[in-house]
Amino acid sequence: QVQLVESGGELVQAGGSLRLSCAASGRTFSSDAMGWFRQAPGKEREFVAGIRWSGPNTYYADSVKGRFTISRDNAKNTVYLRMNGLKPEDTAVYYCALSPDCIIIASCRYNSWGQGTQVTVSS
Repeated sequence: QVQLVESGGELVQAGGSLRLSCAASGRTFSSDAMGWFRQAPGKEREFVAGIRWSGPNTYYADSVKGRFTISRDNAKNTVYLRMNGLKPEDTAVYYCALSPDCIIIASCRYNSWGQGTQVTVSS
């Protein structure tokens, strides 16, 4: 059974940076993709960024392009989300998720989710 555990969320001032981590366990991840999502109070969950466990491709929501960077460490089965230039509108619970056997990141369907980590950006 796949387990995803996020960490790294905290309170930060606008313009600051954070790095979120998502540790994955439960099986071998080779042809899968990982995504970061976020959900702000009163809003629907939205896609933030995605990456496959193999290959260089990444995919970002327009709202975070140029500010956020997704990366992975295959040896640690961990995916990261580096967030720079944080804005108050980035405040949300951030979730990582797994999409099995996904090749085209923009079309991935995610079926395993972590518990989330809170990011709060003060103005």
